[in-house]
Amino acid sequence: MMKYENTPTLAAMLLTLLLTTTLALTPATAQDYQRWELPEGATLRLGKGSINEIAYSPDGTLLAVATSIGIWLYDTATYNEVALLTGHTGRVWSVAFSPDGSTLASGSSENIVSTIRLWDIATGKTRQTLQGYTGNVESIAFSPDGQTLASGADYDYLVQLWNVAAGEPRHFLPGHTDYVSSVAFSPDGQTLASGSHDRTVRLWDIATGKTRQTLRHTDYVSSVAFSPDGQTLASRSWNDTIVRLWDIATGEIRQTLHHTDYVSSIAFSPDGRTLASGSWNETIHLWDTNTGYTLTTLIGHTGSVYSVVFSPDGRTLASGSRDGTIRLWDVATGDTRHTRTGHTNWVESVAFSPDGRTLASGSGDDTIRLWNGTTGEIRQTRTGHTSSITSVAFSPDGQTLASGGAYDRLVRLWNGTTGEPRQPLHGHTAGVWSVAFSPDGQTLASGSGDGTIWLWNITTGAIRDILHGHTSRCESVAFSPDGTTLASGSSWDKTVRLWDIATGEIRHTLIGQAYSVVFSPDGKILAIGSSDGTIRLWDMASGDTRYTRTGHTASVNSVVFSPDGTTLASGNDDATIRLWDVATGEMLYTLTGHTSVVFSVVFSPDGKTLASGSDDGTVLIWNLAPPAATPEPVAEDINDDGVVNIQDLTLVAAQFGQTGEDTPADVNGDDVVDIQDLVLVAAAFEKAAAAAPAIAKGDIETGHLQAADVQQWLRDAKQANADPAGIAALERLLAALTRAEAPPPKETVLLANYPNPFNPETWIPYALAETAEVTVSIYAADGKLVRTLALGQLPAGLYQTRTRAAYWDGRNARGEPVASGIYFYTLQAGDFSATRKMVIRK
Repeated sequence: MMKYENTPTLAAMLLTLLLTTTLALTPATAQDYQRWELPEGATLRLGKGSINEIAYSPDGTLLAVATSIGIWLYDTATYNEVALLTGHTGRVWSVAFSPDGSTLASGSSENIVSTIRLWDIATGKTRQTLQGYTGNVESIAFSPDGQTLASGADYDYLVQLWNVAAGEPRHFLPGHTDYVSSVAFSPDGQTLASGSHDRTVRLWDIATGKTRQTLRHTDYVSSVAFSPDGQTLASRSWNDTIVRLWDIATGEIRQTLHHTDYVSSIAFSPDGRTLASGSWNETIHLWDTNTGYTLTTLIGHTGSVYSVVFSPDGRTLASGSRDGTIRLWDVATGDTRHTRTGHTNWVESVAFSPDGRTLASGSGDDTIRLWNGTTGEIRQTRTGHTSSITSVAFSPDGQTLASGGAYDRLVRLWNGTTGEPRQPLHGHTAGVWSVAFSPDGQTLASGSGDGTIWLWNITTGAIRDILHGHTSRCESVAFSPDGTTLASGSSWDKTVRLWDIATGEIRHTLIGQAYSVVFSPDGKILAIGSSDGTIRLWDMASGDTRYTRTGHTASVNSVVFSPDGTTLASGNDDATIRLWDVATGEMLYTLTGHTSVVFSVVFSPDGKTLASGSDDGTVLIWNLAPPAATPEPVAEDINDDGVVNIQDLTLVAAQFGQTGEDTPADVNGDDVVDIQDLVLVAAAFEKAAAAAPAIAKGDIETGHLQAADVQQWLRDAKQANADPAGIAALERLLAALTRAEAPPPKETVLLANYPNPFNPETWIPYALAETAEVTVSIYAADGKLVRTLALGQLPAGLYQTRTRAAYWDGRNARGEPVASGIYFYTLQAGDFSATRKMVIRK
């Protein structure tokens, strides 16, 4: 029994665990996050999407980041990714944790319908989907008791209140005459504040649904927040440099806090003494809410700060920015504790190096990133442009990378391997929208916002020629394979022009809106992607259109031929990529997975891979090789790894006693996992191993089996008159284990209980490096002892299966079922002691 005087030690231990616990739903190691939740056909994701909002879990152990592709969850102790929640088909605009931290709500728009998803944090699965009227859900908030969810959308002008348990709407609060951009409950849950583009903040009585007060701004209201005591409301406007603090009782302004630029986000500290505000000028101000004075200014972001939020203990401030980073700040010192990178703004252009080893992407965050073309790791991030990068292109030898800036009017040249900057090319008097190298690499063409096309000598940086003909923005340029012709397209003047490089004269003018032009590898065909959603193939020899194809439902932003010229890929405003048969014009298939406009597509040099860059802030890498034939599933292959082996046996043993139709270990389909299922797996294992009868020692160690486990299985199987073939397989396995029994573990460890969360029972596995007296003690979240499991003196070994692990039936020492919530279990084995967390959910 633990003495009362030891409780502070336990409490400290529990706090440490709370701060370091990682979600049970972690899909892979942190290094594998680029492959989490990929759409079918994609093999890698570069970037994490543009950041819209961030939120701490109530216990401070998780940070949720709403992005254009889903919700990223970070462990705040390690700063590693622990999950990516996907399911929304559009950009995720808002996130909020329930007060008990078990549920995350996220707001989006799916097929124009405002949509909220409620996620189970323990499993990462969607619990419920709530759908309202129309528009993006720009703000969501739980009531303090967690029973009500409020949401505001940008098109239906309504505030909606939802019954969380039932997943149904409670009330619609009409009154705003424009977008509802922010909602927040008062701490007592009796009042809801909503900010709108109609330049008002409305305070609603939750019980009656009536408006209590209307607070008027001079511009769009984009954010509202209550102080912890509920007496003050902070609000900020969209095109305004002022944060207003309102007295809730009187409706009067208490303080006005002045920024030097637009304020994009606000948040109160937990004690209400400090207000944080993020601004478009890349800074965060911390304000004293009593005096209105600035306490400190946090400097470090290189883009507008879109979202700020305090940790539950008030010591850390998290901020998300247009620069693609999340920063964690020490509130006391103003120093940056950690910076998490990898998020990007929209990706306008992607290009493979000629050897396929490097992928370059140009983004709306003004950066160029060089990625390893195979692994997806970032090699270099380069800055230099002061505006969005619209186009990137490698020279034919891969030694030079060119980039065009939308508004800084620059063409920049970079070392294609190291990313080091070379000379910028000055001269454009309007933004640069497209760049392309000639086949010999000696000339660079750049298309401009004023309709001109500049030809540059790459060796000297001098201008060779300026081509005049387009009357507006030139969005695409491409050289023919022989270098004698340049094609240029403009969706603004609705023409495609073919230029004679030697003379600078126009050879042909094709009528039609063109966002993208590209020559086939043999130079015989010109493909044109148009704003009307069509793709046209132009025959260069005859000057006639071969065919026009439809399929996309919006503008075609990018077209590219495969290296062998047989396939054409197109990227579109409808967020899809389509692959076409060049000979017949038939659409081969459609790739879906981006959540916003696809700006750029490019084939790898071997034609086996396609990269696509999107407004959702990511680059997806698609495997175009034909998929391997999928073998028929085998019931005995519990873990679906394509082979029946020891791992499958241990999985069945670990799930003994589980019932239900969807239990994979229930091989014979009788809705219960028992010895019959284990014997069937053993027989299949015997059959699979017939070609190589010797069991590898590594397999035995990987399966974590001991002879005692198999002996017990054999006894049970014989008593149940199980399949003789399965019994023979177990006898063979026992003999192998007896010959090659693994040595005891090198160290004593306490492992994670399973299942977790659970109801009503769970198993607690562990490993003993030496013989010891073993006790497992179970504590409630407040440190009170709930139950002691005295396991006695046990020999060294692994205690992981249900027949060997410690078992708890979810009852206290008096035999009463305990309540739902967080509990902790401590293993005491000799001098060893360790504690872990578990959750009962009823």
